[in-house]
Amino acid sequence: MINSFSKMSTLNKVLLISAVGATTAYAISRWMREKNKLNLQDKVVLITGGSRGLGLVLGRMLAEKGARLAICARNAEQLELARLDLVGHGAEVIALPADITDTNQVEALIKDVISHYGQLDVLINNAGIIQVGPHEAMDIEDFEAAMKTNFWAALYTMLKVIPYFKKQGEGRIVNIASIGGKIAVPHLLPYTASKFALVGLSEGLHAELKKHNITVTTVVPGLMQTGSPRNVTVKGNHKAEYAWFKISDSSSILSLKTETAAANIIKALEYGRPEAIFALSAKFASFIQGIAPGWISEIMAAVNNIMPGATPTGEQKGYESESFISKLLGGNSNVAALKNNEG
Repeated sequence: MINSFSKMSTLNKVLLISAVGATTAYAISRWMREKNKLNLQDKVVLITGGSRGLGLVLGRMLAEKGARLAICARNAEQLELARLDLVGHGAEVIALPADITDTNQVEALIKDVISHYGQLDVLINNAGIIQVGPHEAMDIEDFEAAMKTNFWAALYTMLKVIPYFKKQGEGRIVNIASIGGKIAVPHLLPYTASKFALVGLSEGLHAELKKHNITVTTVVPGLMQTGSPRNVTVKGNHKAEYAWFKISDSSSILSLKTETAAANIIKALEYGRPEAIFALSAKFASFIQGIAPGWISEIMAAVNNIMPGATPTGEQKGYESESFISKLLGGNSNVAALKNNEG
């Protein structure tokens, strides 16, 4: 074999050595990823906004992996329905009513979880709100409400768990952001602004906490068929605004099934990835934004030209804004709402 190698041309030697080196590097990298993979069996996972939608689906799938769950939400009735659902899926779970925009309630929440289980290993910041409508229909209070839930609440929970994670020598945090935190989406400005803030916070904390063996994963999903449109806040032309949002959310082309999204999120958690962008549409949009941000801005401006006009008529919940067209073309969202406690 040595003689065969010595007879090779210089180019072939270089190619062979490069191939062996690349294969070895890949094998070592894969071994390191598997070595650092988190085994979720008996790990304690706190999911904010865990009573419905993506949070509930994450709970079901984490239970299948043997995780012990704590879920929180503001609505005690929905929370109890979610707890019963998760118990039915074999989960060990506690349900704790809490408003995580209140720092005192966040502190009590974290203490209650640790007191009950004796540990906390993973925090999933999933709670969020969405207001749909043009900027003319939004008040300053809409932006403040979005920031409170989508940004400040996530910061509060992280600030409470980070000292605990440092003390125990490890921990994992997953922040459910949005492609709306990478690309500004018209008629979702309070949501988009708050998710941009969350992406920056999450990425910065990953960089600072890595040395403490604390991994922060920023999840950047596109649309998901969670059934959540029923519970968004709609402003402006209610029926028209709700129709475009719900139909987009229901589209098999534009949106992912929640179970697919949840599986990808859990995989990113297990491997401690710094970022998870898994929908093809979100990956493409993020890529174009990175190489040609001006194109995305022009595309969004063009999209805005065909959006509903401003009609300052107060606000409604999504389910109050249904129309024939949203019912007709929003079938996937309707099915998901029934399945994921969004009704």
